[in-house]
Amino acid sequence: MRSQYPPSGEGRSGFTKRALTLMLMASAAGLLPAADPPEAEITNGQMRIKVYLPDAAIGFYRSTRFDWSGVIYSLEYKGHNYYGPWFQKIDPKVHDVGYDASGVVSTPCTAMVGPGEEYLTAGMALGYDEAKPGGTFIKIGVGVLRKVDDSRYDHSKAYDIVDGGQWKVEKGRDYIQFTQELADPGTQYGYEYQKTVRLTKGAPQMVLEHRIKNTGSRPIETSMYNHNFLVLDRQAPGPDFTITVPFQMEASRPPDEKLGEIRGNQILYRQTLENEERMAATVSGFGATAKDNDIRVENRKVGAGVRITGDHPLSNLSHIREPPLLE
Repeated sequence: MRSQYPPSGEGRSGFTKRALTLMLMASAAGLLPAADPPEAEITNGQMRIKVYLPDAAIGFYRSTRFDWSGVIYSLEYKGHNYYGPWFQKIDPKVHDVGYDASGVVSTPCTAMVGPGEEYLTAGMALGYDEAKPGGTFIKIGVGVLRKVDDSRYDHSKAYDIVDGGQWKVEKGRDYIQFTQELADPGTQYGYEYQKTVRLTKGAPQMVLEHRIKNTGSRPIETSMYNHNFLVLDRQAPGPDFTITVPFQMEASRPPDEKLGEIRGNQILYRQTLENEERMAATVSGFGATAKDNDIRVENRKVGAGVRITGDHPLSNLSHIREPPLLE
């Protein structure tokens, strides 16, 4: 999803909405999560969601890859839970994801839960390419970060947070709204970012709404992707799972054929993933309209699944699954 936001006074601020429809079907960067991070709970009578709140001192997520708002660590519907930790340990020495005797080990940057979202501009953080070492750049939903050297931007690397902006949280019974205000005189970027997690009345549906108002003097062009850390009833990825899209998939990066396959409009597993096995695929074949932004993940064993839709066309679609934490 790519959007452009002109400075205030030069045009209308952008607004996007992304809906995840759940259906019953068959500090400083790099710190570890606090023991008791602040949280909130919302419900519409059918679904119950528990959300971690942004907090630079004791928040669950305090690193620099993902947006700090909308961190959902539990989503319950009709006895099923769709989110939770997928890693056993967090280690700053690991790059992205690794393994040891305890199981899956994540770097703090990647140790997110729920529908984690990251904003990037041409594959990097906003303003990173033009910043000099020691200068600043922007990560939307995180803050003003410090560039260390001339190395390529790496979202699995933790950068120092110079200014996390001001966060405000407004909560109702069935919604929670996060607002971050940020201004960086050094880069002349500034914005008011708003994300709302809303539960639809009378339906098993969660809607994520996004709005960015440009308050700086420079235009903002950015893309956002949703890294949906789905952990459905703690089931390990395997033949009970089926992933379905409304178009015929073409694999630019096919999965390991011993682990799974792409068959028409579905991704299927041939075996249950164990130990360090990881099945990954990058696919194309989707069109230029939002109708192809419609993904279903179903598990026949537990008789539950999730449907993910969006109001913007897809620009990239990748699938990566590893064995989750099995208690």
